[in-house]
Amino acid sequence: MSGHSKWSTIKRQKGVADIRRGQQFTKAANAITIAAREGGGSPEFNFKLRLAIEAAKAINMPKENIERAIVRGTGGIEGAAKLEEVNYEGYGPGGVAILVSTATDNRQRTSSAVRSVIERSGGSLAGPGSVSWMFNPMGEIVIELGDADPEEAVLQAADSGAEDAEVVNGTVVIYFRPENLDEARKSLENLGFVVKQSDMTYRPTTTLKIEDPKVAQQVLSLMDKLEELDDVQKVYANFDIPEELINIT
Repeated sequence: MSGHSKWSTIKRQKGVADIRRGQQFTKAANAITIAAREGGGSPEFNFKLRLAIEAAKAINMPKENIERAIVRGTGGIEGAAKLEEVNYEGYGPGGVAILVSTATDNRQRTSSAVRSVIERSGGSLAGPGSVSWMFNPMGEIVIELGDADPEEAVLQAADSGAEDAEVVNGTVVIYFRPENLDEARKSLENLGFVVKQSDMTYRPTTTLKIEDPKVAQQVLSLMDKLEELDDVQKVYANFDIPEELINIT
């Protein structure tokens, strides 16, 4: 387990209390707005928007907030600043590759904030393409195992078209080609699995093992600090940190 999958698991273990509720709503609203701007305001015909709405509902975001974000994305709010999706690339402690996905109405502000956090952590911001080639866009589905046999669950996921799967703390994290995510989710639900989460992600093609406890702590601290930035939506990395080092950080 590595990179974004491991970071997602760490965050689930820490709990959502680590992130301010208001900030969660802001990030969720930004995701909805961008999805609506790119593909229209109908969740039925805009899969990215449907995913963003599901994520917003998972954190109990009020319905009116969701509707307002959709209206903003489709240009229904006069004078609203235009949000755009911008990725930043860089290297963290130990040479870990980092991909930062943001939603911003001011590239200069966001770039400065991301650069500051990375450099203060001993890393460096890099140019476009320097890191992104190490990641593949993937659809990610997390299912609850319950009483199901992990191996059987992985086999059934493979039959649903999975590219890869891994068992993580009572769940199975399954990876699909982005275009197959919607159909794969329906297939898994029809098999009786409880889908805990489904989303688009960037998965590292190669990983960097971190065995120094100090560097591991620096990497995890950097991930936290980046996600605390209001403009940052998600952070992906190619680290592989042993569980025992995560437990002591």
